[in-house]
Amino acid sequence: MASAEAASSPPVKPLLGEILLTAIIYTGHKSLYSVSCLREDQVWTCGNNETMKLLNPRGKLLTSIQTKSGYSPRDIVVTWDGYLVYTDHRTVDLVKNKQIQTVITLQGWTPFSVCRTASDDLLVTMISDDKKQSKVVRYSGSTEKKTIQFDDQGRPLYSSDPYTTKYISENRNLDICVADQSARAVVVVNHQSHILTADINNNLIHILDQDGQFLRYIHNLERPSGLCVDIRDNLFVAELNNAKVKKIQYLHV
Repeated sequence: MASAEAASSPPVKPLLGEILLTAIIYTGHKSLYSVSCLREDQVWTCGNNETMKLLNPRGKLLTSIQTKSGYSPRDIVVTWDGYLVYTDHRTVDLVKNKQIQTVITLQGWTPFSVCRTASDDLLVTMISDDKKQSKVVRYSGSTEKKTIQFDDQGRPLYSSDPYTTKYISENRNLDICVADQSARAVVVVNHQSHILTADINNNLIHILDQDGQFLRYIHNLERPSGLCVDIRDNLFVAELNNAKVKKIQYLHV
């Protein structure tokens, strides 16, 4: 399980009878970890080095940005204003006009996955330095608004395994969905619509309904490592080893 993404806003659009592969983008990364976009003509990608690339659907490099730390970014997301946000070694940084601004600096915690919300807040998954706790924090700019860590009985919602990532998304009816790889589960706060989650070990994407019940697979993928859905409900899948992004139509327009 590699990533979770929203699929649709109510009412839920019907699935296509046959999944359509509409484009393949060759990114030039050695390994591809994550993909994010708002529009289908501009796709941000990141892989196993410090360089993040903005590409068009033909794979043409539009611009590239290097992380401030020199480490590989753990995750990327594009805000509703079209700016790139990425999680670095100890920070969450914003790229605006090719300049990097540190938005969030953490102490005692390491950031991993990041997503934007409908209100353009950021949701960040993180793990404590002692590797014993995981949580999701909601930020408006640099301001912490909410922490999600325990259920109503005080039990941890997320596993604390430091060696597997928890991928996060807010779907379009405002549910917070976390794909917890170690727990082999998708944890949802509130009632979800369709959920897409990448199964990197079996080369599949699972589509689930609002009750978490399986609907169908998306096949013909090679180690899918990240997902995003643009504003027109096109699905973009990052493939780890061959560093391709596949653009897929899976819903009726």
